[in-house]
Amino acid sequence: MTGDTWAARAPQGWLTSPAHRRWLESETDHLLALLPAARHPDADGGFGWLDARNALEPRRPVELWITSRMTHVAALGHLLGRPGNATLVDHGVRSLLGPFADAELGGWHAARPDQAGVPVHQPKEAYGHAFVVLAGASATVAGHPDGRALLDRAVSALMGRFWEDDHGMVADAWDPATGSLDPYRGVNANMHSVEALLAAADATGDRFLLGPALRITTRVVHEYARTHGWRIPEHFDTEWRPLLEYNRDKPSDPFRPYGATVGHWLEWSRLTLQLREALGAKAAPDWMLEGACSLFDQAVQDGWAVDGEDGFVYTVDWDGNPVVRERMHWVAAEATATAACLWKATGDPRYAGWYETWWNHIATVLRDRVHGSWHHELDSTNTPSGTVWPGKPDLYHAVQATLMPRLPLAPCFAAALAADLLQD
Repeated sequence: MTGDTWAARAPQGWLTSPAHRRWLESETDHLLALLPAARHPDADGGFGWLDARNALEPRRPVELWITSRMTHVAALGHLLGRPGNATLVDHGVRSLLGPFADAELGGWHAARPDQAGVPVHQPKEAYGHAFVVLAGASATVAGHPDGRALLDRAVSALMGRFWEDDHGMVADAWDPATGSLDPYRGVNANMHSVEALLAAADATGDRFLLGPALRITTRVVHEYARTHGWRIPEHFDTEWRPLLEYNRDKPSDPFRPYGATVGHWLEWSRLTLQLREALGAKAAPDWMLEGACSLFDQAVQDGWAVDGEDGFVYTVDWDGNPVVRERMHWVAAEATATAACLWKATGDPRYAGWYETWWNHIATVLRDRVHGSWHHELDSTNTPSGTVWPGKPDLYHAVQATLMPRLPLAPCFAAALAADLLQD
């Protein structure tokens, strides 16, 4: 299928339709209704991993990135005026300032320590720390009394422990026992650091934070993506040289898969547009719009319905051939959000067409009508599966997808909701 379907040529496009915005609002509530199920029963226990039936997985560790994302989502729910979400924000903030925080060595544990206080994972990860910044920014905007303390501490850890100023990027992980950085470098943590720095700048008014966000985005989009045919390399050595064959023997790794990750091109496209808007017309480099459009086009070309079934494949090789064909819910979510952003930035109706195509896809095969939320993974026939992402770990991508079409490109989600910029 293409974005140019008969539905996409309807007299009134969905992106300008109040009725569609009401449907998006109902879908936001459909998703937020699952948030309490992820709350760990311990008083400061954070948020856990949900299975396919939206039940807490007791055998899985309670992870930093999930707790931070869910705290962010709860803050958005509170800013939307949904009763009960303030309690969930408080639950998340307490856990992030409590057991997740490493009072002795600094930063945050990748997973909540066990009952004896022993960390489950020793290395500290930039990926998780970026989400602590996001959670702190959203909690701050939502008015939580400890939100700013969490945010300031998280920004200090992210920039103090992971930022490599010589390269203009964040490193991936550090060992608090030795103070040494892991030799692996990755783009995923940098992508979420850009998102976090944008949110932190909105929450604090500190535009200095946009500087590192622009340096990261310039290197990834204007340099790495452009020189690799808009297929972004994900894995690097200590000097930020691409490792194009990394994890060839583990192609479906959930965080470090071999090849190029299609959904990240869409996510980088959206973040480039949001950063461009935050910088303003005079300060934003000219390449940003072109880069965002090129990443989107390459994602559609390589990723969408390339093997006979609708859906985005997870990864491709450096010639654009599918490697892992499973369809991840977060890629479809980012596709709709990015299409909406590009339509706002350009007014080009083809983005509105793709937007409608992908929401139809989500409603048809990803939305779980039995248990609620969305299936996190489908196989190549669009049947629910769990080879890469079993269960339903979090709500972050899906909730943001329901909000982005109703918000401006800047400020970020929480700040825009606080400023009453949500379209009814």
